[in-house]
Amino acid sequence: MSSVTTTRPSLTSNDAAVLQALFDAESSPSSGVTIDSTLPAWPATVNISPEELIALKEREVEIVRELQDTPSHDTVKAAIQKFDSLLKQYPTYPSAYINRAQALRMLDDALFTPQAAGISSQIFADLSKAITLATPISPADPVSSVQARLLADAHTHRGYLLLKAARVQKEVLKDETEHTLPESLANVESDQIEEMASRDFFFGGRYGNKVAQQLAVQTNPYAKMCGAIVKEAMRKEIHG
Repeated sequence: MSSVTTTRPSLTSNDAAVLQALFDAESSPSSGVTIDSTLPAWPATVNISPEELIALKEREVEIVRELQDTPSHDTVKAAIQKFDSLLKQYPTYPSAYINRAQALRMLDDALFTPQAAGISSQIFADLSKAITLATPISPADPVSSVQARLLADAHTHRGYLLLKAARVQKEVLKDETEHTLPESLANVESDQIEEMASRDFFFGGRYGNKVAQQLAVQTNPYAKMCGAIVKEAMRKEIHG
């Protein structure tokens, strides 16, 4: 009986990193982002003076305080109106979009239902706007700690909503329940929506959110494919 000589595969450093990310849920995709605590909170493209930013932050904190300790429906609506007013005056202030999205979630947490269709669309719009305003022009550009935290939170929040939308889309296709997705997602396949969620989780993790790092791997379509191949190989091995 001839012996079989096995050789260890030669992987490039990039291939090794990809495989590590696929099979290790604890691996961190955050490398490559430079967080510089000496930078101004927001990039120059936001076009708001330091003095205005101080006043804006104070207004924002006052509104957020009103939403603490289980606020009433009317209090939440009033807070949203205040964010509307603030953003009408300063439409390039990223943080207020994030906080308005959070307030909208408090207004009606039953997302993707016909009665909450407008709220769902506005939440997606606010998260997307915040991401657009806070994302550096070049991926290699350093970001401030405030900027990184917002991008981590916004991408993770949107990723969670996209993952929920993907599951809803599967239910809609099965005619199991009545749901209404935002217009931008209405005709998108559930697998595609889940891939969109995976990308958001990747960026959420890249900017420092630990939960997003794990979810990025768990929802990665290539990781799922590799996992399925491994499971099938093990099944065949066990059953001969």
